[in-house]
Amino acid sequence: MALLLLAGDPAQAAARTRRDDVPLIHTRRQWNAESPKCRAEVLDRHPDHIVVHHTSTPNSTDLSLAHAYQLSRQIQRFHMNVRGWNDIGEQLTISRGGHVMEGRNGSLKAILAHRNVMGAQTHSHNHHTLGIENEGNYMKSPVPERLWDALRDVCVWLCRIYDLDPYKAIVGHRDFNRTECPGDVLYGRLPELRRGVAARLSGHDPSVLAQDPLTPGAADPTGSPVAMPPLSPEPTGAMPPSLGSGR
Repeated sequence: MALLLLAGDPAQAAARTRRDDVPLIHTRRQWNAESPKCRAEVLDRHPDHIVVHHTSTPNSTDLSLAHAYQLSRQIQRFHMNVRGWNDIGEQLTISRGGHVMEGRNGSLKAILAHRNVMGAQTHSHNHHTLGIENEGNYMKSPVPERLWDALRDVCVWLCRIYDLDPYKAIVGHRDFNRTECPGDVLYGRLPELRRGVAARLSGHDPSVLAQDPLTPGAADPTGSPVAMPPLSPEPTGAMPPSLGSGR
């Protein structure tokens, strides 16, 4: 793995592991995260699934980096002060402007070491998943191009680091928990996301890749699809309803 590259101060917080195919990641220092209640647990294994979430917050038209930093601070305050968790729940957050932020403390360092930190973003499955929180509500609204491009880039990066098959690894929150997250529109585009990531990893045109073999439905920790009961509406409120471990 290439050395961590920093750019600027405090914008030194941005990191890349490959110049040609890695998204810019803004660290907790850059978005001015609060100190966690305790250090996140670094797991002795890498994740086998990348879980796509939406924040279920308003679909902001502010695409600025300043707004993205504010979003991460808002989510962290909600997770810590309202839900009572130790820190922000997910490992990575992407704003509608396509800005990618480090989430839970230690996430970026763990990823670069081919490991993972225990998040609080997918109830009963935090021990083997990595969560990406995407700003907005995508039950009916289209996914912004900047966010979509960043999500694809991040998934390429993670699949490469962890040697994951995107067709098996990339799932939606509703594949593990009874929730509407990540919204019907974003969830419906996950087959396209898997194909796009696979194309980047293989160097092939996504239009000629095999049809996505992952069928709708949840996956157990081994990745096997299982039947899910009908979805229940997510709790209303101004901040992410994503279920977690309570940690």
